[in-house]
Amino acid sequence: MSNEQQRRWRLLLGNTANLNPELSASDIGMDTALAALYSQDEGDETNNSAGRKSRLRGGLGGSAPKVSRWLGDIRHYFPSSVVRVLQKDAYDRLNLEQMLLEPEMLQAVEPDVHLVSTLISLNHLMPAKTKETARLVVRKVVDELERRLAARLRQAVSGSLNRASRSRRPRRVQDIDWGRTIRANLQHYLPQHNTIIPQNLIGYGRQRQSLKDIILCVDQSGSMASSVVYASLFAAVLASIKAVSTQLVVFDTSVVDLTAMLDDPVDVLFGTQLGGGTDINKALTYCQGLVRRPEETIIVLISDLYEGGNQQELLKRTANILSSGVQMISLLALADDGAPCFDDRNAADFSAMGSPTFACTPDLFPDLMAAALNKQDIGLWAAQQGIVKH
Repeated sequence: MSNEQQRRWRLLLGNTANLNPELSASDIGMDTALAALYSQDEGDETNNSAGRKSRLRGGLGGSAPKVSRWLGDIRHYFPSSVVRVLQKDAYDRLNLEQMLLEPEMLQAVEPDVHLVSTLISLNHLMPAKTKETARLVVRKVVDELERRLAARLRQAVSGSLNRASRSRRPRRVQDIDWGRTIRANLQHYLPQHNTIIPQNLIGYGRQRQSLKDIILCVDQSGSMASSVVYASLFAAVLASIKAVSTQLVVFDTSVVDLTAMLDDPVDVLFGTQLGGGTDINKALTYCQGLVRRPEETIIVLISDLYEGGNQQELLKRTANILSSGVQMISLLALADDGAPCFDDRNAADFSAMGSPTFACTPDLFPDLMAAALNKQDIGLWAAQQGIVKH
């Protein structure tokens, strides 16, 4: 085995490995940082079912200063993607959540969606000085997500709506739909001039009334934390598009309408309360009361579908909403976390009733909304994207 191979195995397995490669100062720093989180405490070893020693937490203990230095070390030695993985493990192994109530700790942490979820769950426990720092951290993550996702969502939604409404009298050149105009005037082609005389102009319509009503109904139980972050951002972006009317409703066993806060997704996030039970039927009952134009309304339910309320009433309510003409999409997750844990029975029932049910990544959400606004078959759209439907 080459020295480089031994080095990699040594960093992976820790000092319990029977390997002695040459380690640089940087390697030793990385090894120390990893050992603090993953290596065994001396004299604190247990055996698993295979008779091998378990890897227990190491030398960070419960000391905030030690953890703060460690957070700085991992940001020095590892790229951001790895830092986020290490931080997540630290949340689980070192009770880092309690330490995040200190502003000095927050300043040392690499911000990401997982951290935002944690801060929102701790919102009501934070002292005032920590909450100010927490808002800055959340703002940084939200701004980063908005740069990555907001423009795509605005473009997808505005484009689909503009093309859904046509005008025979476009007022401005930029309002002309040249593709449709050319096709409508092919009979006026002049070969000697190699041109078409556009006697009939077709343009994108501009209506004062919103073309579509969108209701985002978001489960804020603890298991849906990342979905709440993304849904809040997307709701704020949709609210900035005049062609649609957007409402945001979050729920656990209670229902809260956060539409009035949609000017700022950070305010929305701090208006949520992660955790608690789940009453989907109560939430859908409230959302149904918001429907004014069923045929022009899209309800996006974001939930793992574990119902803590009345199961039979939930199915009846869903069937009633769908039969009224409302387009309802059920997202089991709106996150990058992969396949979610969800209620298989409810997912199958929702899908059978006509509410396409699947998990969606944030990167695909703009295209999903564009397809829904164009009244495409969402089940077919999901299949074309390689999404597993339920």
